[in-house]
Amino acid sequence: MFQLEQTATFEQIVKKSRFIATALFVATEEEAKAAIAAHGHAEASHNCWAWRIGAAYRFSDDGEPGGTAGKPILAAIDGQSADKVLVIVTRWFGGILLGSGGLVRAYGGTAAACLKAAQLVEVKPSVQGLIRLEFADLARVKGRLQTFEDLVIAEEAFRETGADLVIRLPETELETVAQMVRDLTSGRSALSLEDDQAALAT
Repeated sequence: MFQLEQTATFEQIVKKSRFIATALFVATEEEAKAAIAAHGHAEASHNCWAWRIGAAYRFSDDGEPGGTAGKPILAAIDGQSADKVLVIVTRWFGGILLGSGGLVRAYGGTAAACLKAAQLVEVKPSVQGLIRLEFADLARVKGRLQTFEDLVIAEEAFRETGADLVIRLPETELETVAQMVRDLTSGRSALSLEDDQAALAT
């Protein structure tokens, strides 16, 4: 998935109608609602929009024929694999009717062009886990963990016989790291995804 690094805009004229798309990062539905209120143009003919935050999404045709604006904008968001994003496409009517197909192309195309021009950063879903190690294994395992580019050792707590490492890592690396820990410690240690604070307290 990808997320916006900063707000982006794109403008085009389609048969004398002016379309402006604004793409914004939003983390919650409340943020999306506030952004729609803040970035809509009251004097425009239509302020159509769509947002996606994880599995949740909403869209609005704002007076355009049903299915000709909000859904195409959402399709543009999904086409760019974007998450936590709101796209508002504002239209000032230029006097020429575009028809349903023309509206779909205009709204979807303006939204897609805006997102393609935006600065998007790839976001890898991450998880947090705990590795309980004996001192004999600590240096070897830590050294190998540091070879994983997106893995972070978030916390290191020493015990009488070893140390507990709290790590954050991409979901895609989970099985690889778990297998590495088992192999390096000959099965003495494992990567656990239980709550790290509860595990440290035991």
